[in-house]
Amino acid sequence: MELRGKPPAAGRAKAARTTPPDPALERLGPPQPPKPLPTPRARFLRRLSRTLLAALVTAAVVVPVSAAARPRIPAPAPAALAPPTPATLDLAYTANRANAAEASRMAAAHGDRTRAAADHAMAAPSRHFLTFDGRGQGLAVEVLGDLAHADRVAVLVPGSDTTLETYGRFRAGAGALQDHLNRLDHRHGTHGTHGTTSRPHTAVIAWLGYETPGTVSTTVLTTGRAEDAAPPLKRFIRELRGVVGEKAHVSLLCHSYGTVVCGRAARGLDVDDIALVGSPGTGADSVSALRTSARIWAARGADDWIVNVPHVHADLFGTTVGLGADPVSPAFGAHVFAAGTGGHSDYFKPGSVSLDNLARIVLGDTSEVTRA
Repeated sequence: MELRGKPPAAGRAKAARTTPPDPALERLGPPQPPKPLPTPRARFLRRLSRTLLAALVTAAVVVPVSAAARPRIPAPAPAALAPPTPATLDLAYTANRANAAEASRMAAAHGDRTRAAADHAMAAPSRHFLTFDGRGQGLAVEVLGDLAHADRVAVLVPGSDTTLETYGRFRAGAGALQDHLNRLDHRHGTHGTHGTTSRPHTAVIAWLGYETPGTVSTTVLTTGRAEDAAPPLKRFIRELRGVVGEKAHVSLLCHSYGTVVCGRAARGLDVDDIALVGSPGTGADSVSALRTSARIWAARGADDWIVNVPHVHADLFGTTVGLGADPVSPAFGAHVFAAGTGGHSDYFKPGSVSLDNLARIVLGDTSEVTRA
């Protein structure tokens, strides 16, 4: 008699034992424990890796095309000048204006109207350059004010994408600072070191003394350009002391990638204050790592996109990428001052909180600097 329905329990067990295993399950193996969530540092490093990869792709595509589209612009060699002294400043200004005029003529003959116009503006009789080099991206060191009699001097160091073509924006910030210094001088005069007047004599120097990296480039993620720029900046400060003397108060005001340059040049630099604004990092992890006797200041505007830059070091493709600690973080140890609601390009904007505080740092009125 044949039984219908379910097999007995023993039969079911035997059937279960003889059922062939699923090959797909065998390939999967035993269940794996859940992977731990990535740490904040790991997420930063992954994000930085993606940024570098994007920059590498951009550099591989954009840079060769740009170079092919725009050949190097001809320009004369810089004027051969000895280190300046108060007595030779006018000779240096005259020689560099003549060099800029010749560079403008050569650029115009080459068909580059933009560079020709920039060079022509720099050749104006009112402009005072300690250095001018129209070759490549171009170099320029310009004085605003009476440097021969100055006892308060600000040296501005720019960030990425500053060339002779874009120099006007950089100079506008230097001019705004000089104007504000003059207003504060007349309002709150103090004793100057070069004379008997009750107010100081100020000068602002726009120091485009290095080849800045492009914002969209691999170089902006490393300290390479800053390493190259540090020796000329150190040399310039030594020459500046030869003009203004050891008693003059010299402040170094550094913006964006320029803060990396100042960080690399800081060791032993003969300046009184170093201000870091809109900084992606200096390449150092603390004020003590800068190895300088200068007072270190830092600020970041509330709307500055630089806040999104991860402050890490990472070894990628044999290169150290990342610029280190955030200068406005408490751990870095700088004197953090208020910069208002401005964005990345607003630190020298007329009427801004940051410009007022930078001017007070230059004047040595540190008790008047508003802290963040």
